[in-house]
Amino acid sequence: MSLKRFGVSLEEDVLEALDQFVKDNGFANRSQAIRFLVEKNIAEKKWQCGNIVAGTVIIMYNQSKKEISLRIAEIQQQYQDVILSSSQYYLNEDFCLHLATVTGVAHRLTELSDRLITIKGIKHGKLVMSRAD
Repeated sequence: MSLKRFGVSLEEDVLEALDQFVKDNGFANRSQAIRFLVEKNIAEKKWQCGNIVAGTVIIMYNQSKKEISLRIAEIQQQYQDVILSSSQYYLNEDFCLHLATVTGVAHRLTELSDRLITIKGIKHGKLVMSRAD
């Protein structure tokens, strides 16, 4: 896809915030950061519109609490239609990092993510999605 150039006018404080965003996130330049933000906005709108997206559900939990693993398995069983793969990584004797790679209608992935992240005992959870078209 060819790139198109255009001019952007920003207030000084917004430009300073953009430059800090570029620096904090390791972008090569402002254009790359703006492209990232626009694509992120497009993907988020698709999530709300029920379009097809792909992503990963990331959860972290204490692996010694076996009921958490059982609950994760129960929920994932109900979402086999959108789960491509599921992996567990044992970070130490206490914590497990669980990744579920998913694709499907955005609202269904959000529903799955919400159910997994709100399991009692989950320390951290996040859904990361992107366009799949």
